[in-house]
Amino acid sequence: MAALFTAGTLLLSACTSDSDASQGGSGGTLTFAVGSDAGCVDPQQVGSNDTIYSVRQLVDSLTDQDPQTGKIVPWLAEKWDVSPDSTTFTFHLRKGVTFSDGTPLTAQVVKDNFEAVPNLGALAVLAQGYLAGVKDITAVDAQTVKIAFAQPNAQFLQATATHSLGILSDASVKKTPEQRCSDGVVGSGPFVLAKYVPNQSITLTKRTGYDWGSSLWKKDGEAYLDTVVFKIVPESGVRTGSLQSGQVDAIGAVGKADEAALKAAGVQLITRANPGVVFQLGLNNSRPVLKDLKVRQAILAAVDRQQIVDTVYPSGTQPATSILSHTTPGYTKQPALAYDPAKAKSLLDAAGWRAGSDGIRVKNGARLTLHVTWFANAATNQPALELVQQQLKAVGIDVTLKQAQIAQIVQIQKGGNFDALWGNVTRADPDILRTQFSTKLLNAYRIPEGPLQTVLAQQAAAADPAKRRPLVDQAQKLIVDNAYVVPVVELETELGVASKVQDLNFEASSRIQLHDTRLR
Repeated sequence: MAALFTAGTLLLSACTSDSDASQGGSGGTLTFAVGSDAGCVDPQQVGSNDTIYSVRQLVDSLTDQDPQTGKIVPWLAEKWDVSPDSTTFTFHLRKGVTFSDGTPLTAQVVKDNFEAVPNLGALAVLAQGYLAGVKDITAVDAQTVKIAFAQPNAQFLQATATHSLGILSDASVKKTPEQRCSDGVVGSGPFVLAKYVPNQSITLTKRTGYDWGSSLWKKDGEAYLDTVVFKIVPESGVRTGSLQSGQVDAIGAVGKADEAALKAAGVQLITRANPGVVFQLGLNNSRPVLKDLKVRQAILAAVDRQQIVDTVYPSGTQPATSILSHTTPGYTKQPALAYDPAKAKSLLDAAGWRAGSDGIRVKNGARLTLHVTWFANAATNQPALELVQQQLKAVGIDVTLKQAQIAQIVQIQKGGNFDALWGNVTRADPDILRTQFSTKLLNAYRIPEGPLQTVLAQQAAAADPAKRRPLVDQAQKLIVDNAYVVPVVELETELGVASKVQDLNFEASSRIQLHDTRLR
């Protein structure tokens, strides 16, 4: 179906009627066009922003995180206790919460959710990272659950605010990972999954009787909207045209070239920088060429991040100045990310790579070629990488670009059949570095054992924020100085939203929250 959406294609309108709009913003249907489908509708397994937008609405979390302050606040848990050494977390659950299949939220259900995560397989890499090191989970009583870790785990409280640890019903927990992805799950959230057509649409309907929202939300009780339809529309131009013509109410991944036209049409452009790991070339450190530190550092120095931002990305986007974005707690600027093509050439010379007749460097008869795999889940990905391709060619590195489907990302990461992967990971906690770069977890970039691993473990165990901060700083420095990956640009999430849409808000991880959203 995705192939049927071509330039000029008209999308079926699912906008609210005039009668809906006259009812003070209550009811109606919001249609949201996104660029890709992850091939899974289980929040505990999904890691792609385009799909997180929809599945986040299905589940509640134990806690929520204030996007302004980073403070952790109540949601399904009314309160919690954390041991002084951050090894034990005890959550006291709200009473009266039910899943959309009518079953109650209990401590046993939370226990079963978390205990099932390690068996979910490769797609659940985020959730598995958050729960790594669990020693014991106990349902103390019907409304109290205790999670104990073998070592101090400073990141876990924030992890309970993420979609990846959103709570599912007992029946959903018992499904196979594949069944969860294809058939969907049951949560206690403000919306219910009504229909999923892979690569075409995800349809949500309002949960009747919902009355246990996050303490951050403006509205008590049920959501305003009756229905939300997420249309999968890969072409940026089609998304933009559909919003301008009123056929959809909101779009994701607005491109720089479309900003002026959307503003002229009265569209709201709402933006927020994503915390977490920036967009980067994730180098496969096990490749013979990329085992050479000088080659990796040359790639890092050859990328002109500011040119890429100015040419491709929406207004307000910032070039990467660390492996973490500047909105991430614990971020520190890393000087090694300066653009320096002369340094890049010198490093390649020192590594024994000499320019051939066409300018591409050669060593022992082999050309210096880098195959970069990317995914069509953002309109900016291809033009950004085409600029990277030009910049690396200028220092003698031949780059070929290979597009893959976003649903293949974990399979590709796990298989390791790539030179470099283009991507980012969002999380409002610096422990995302451990999730991405620990050799004890997925370790997609085949980083070898070394000092980084010790520092990543130490920062996760540091209960005192004052002691944790310098460890996070050290981890950033080790990743950048060793050029394990090549940070390029921060993700600035920019959505186009019709003027009749009110209170479509970002949560702490720069994904959307639709409980308070209404139509005029």
